[in-house]
Amino acid sequence: MAGFNKVVKTYDEALDGLKDNMLLMVGGFGLCGIPENLIETIYKKGTTGLTCISNNAGVDGFGLGKLLEKKQIKKMISSYVGENALFEKQVLSGELEIELTPQGTLAEKIRATGAGIPGFFTATGYGTLIAEGKDVKMFDGRPYVLEPAFPKADFALVKAWKADTFGNLIFRKTAANFNPMIATAGKITVVEVEEIVEPGELDPNFIHVPGIYVNRLIKGTFEKRIEQRTIKK
Repeated sequence: MAGFNKVVKTYDEALDGLKDNMLLMVGGFGLCGIPENLIETIYKKGTTGLTCISNNAGVDGFGLGKLLEKKQIKKMISSYVGENALFEKQVLSGELEIELTPQGTLAEKIRATGAGIPGFFTATGYGTLIAEGKDVKMFDGRPYVLEPAFPKADFALVKAWKADTFGNLIFRKTAANFNPMIATAGKITVVEVEEIVEPGELDPNFIHVPGIYVNRLIKGTFEKRIEQRTIKK
């Protein structure tokens, strides 16, 4: 990797510097658009004590759910965790911390991190456990809760569809989900993609994340599991 070229050749190089007890942001929604190979590399490295900000934790045995097998995740900050039996078991036994956040609030906290905004007010969560200990302010007679942005993640792990070697990213349909926001919110942003092209080959009108946010880029092959396969009878 040199100059504007963000491409690395191996997943170990992509995650160089990852250490125990770091804060990670991980893209994806269910199993859609998850950086599955980066997660698998963390699993093999055995990195532990991680705090992960992600919409959910994949499923048992795949995605972030795989990291639960060796108890590599210390804390999950998520909006939904209903697909993981092992997750439930570890939370109830006290082995895994959890911070549940409404999905829209989670997305905005990530976006605020990337935008350099320290916090924002939202009506979501007022009068619930989510608002406990947080400042409340009235706007037009309605109470709003002050939500702080997240700290910058040590690593932001992202899955995109296509990129050029400069790191400009295009996402495909719903696989974008949390990925574009997370790409802006890391100290080191690592992106795995299905296709890498030369600079100038991407239509600038369709670039979702500019390469200025991307530190490392790697081409991968993906299993793309279906979370819950439903077929017509």
